[in-house]
Amino acid sequence: MLHSYFMKIHFNYRYWRCRNLLLNDYYKALEPLLELSIEKAPLLALDLEMTGLDAKKDQIISIGLIPITNGEIKLNKGQHKLLKITGSVGQSATIHGVLDKDLQQALPLNEAILWLLKEAKGHILVAHHAPLDLSFIEQALMQQTTQKCRLFAIDTMRIEHKRLAHRQQIIKEGDLRLGSCRSRYNLPNYEAHNALVDALSCAELLLAQLSRMGGAGNVKVSELIC
Repeated sequence: MLHSYFMKIHFNYRYWRCRNLLLNDYYKALEPLLELSIEKAPLLALDLEMTGLDAKKDQIISIGLIPITNGEIKLNKGQHKLLKITGSVGQSATIHGVLDKDLQQALPLNEAILWLLKEAKGHILVAHHAPLDLSFIEQALMQQTTQKCRLFAIDTMRIEHKRLAHRQQIIKEGDLRLGSCRSRYNLPNYEAHNALVDALSCAELLLAQLSRMGGAGNVKVSELIC
């Protein structure tokens, strides 16, 4: 309850300070979702592929989104966008498989961020290692709006860390990677390293985690969002 109260204050603070209409709409639409159960809340699983891990110097190459509605993953509504970048994808291509030639018809960053904000409005974002993905989006938004912003999400890595710590299990390097987390719930291993596939992987992991926590109907958004 206390976390929910402070999150509402934070959303209102962001709303009144923000001068960007789309960001204002994003913040305004989040507040009423806080008291919903995860089962009833509209969720949007998100994954980014980037040229590196530094939001200040590296670039977003692709964005994958998959909605989760009433506890059900909507595969037919999944979306995947490639983004134009400055320069080459370089060695990062060995991880995500996206080549320079694949980005010739890609979206400019400003169009992609506009699209993402519209899709995110009225949804709770879900990501694995959410602070990393959100830092890239926040950096892109700052470039577009010249204003610092803060986005919010449910982080499946954070959930798993808490679960393992609660069981007093030693957490070794690699234990919190998406594939390792999925294996603990007997979820299948997806070979392709693609933003849309990873968004699906994250969505499936969240539902599996919630099942172990007593079901999506017993957990509120305010308990997990950060």
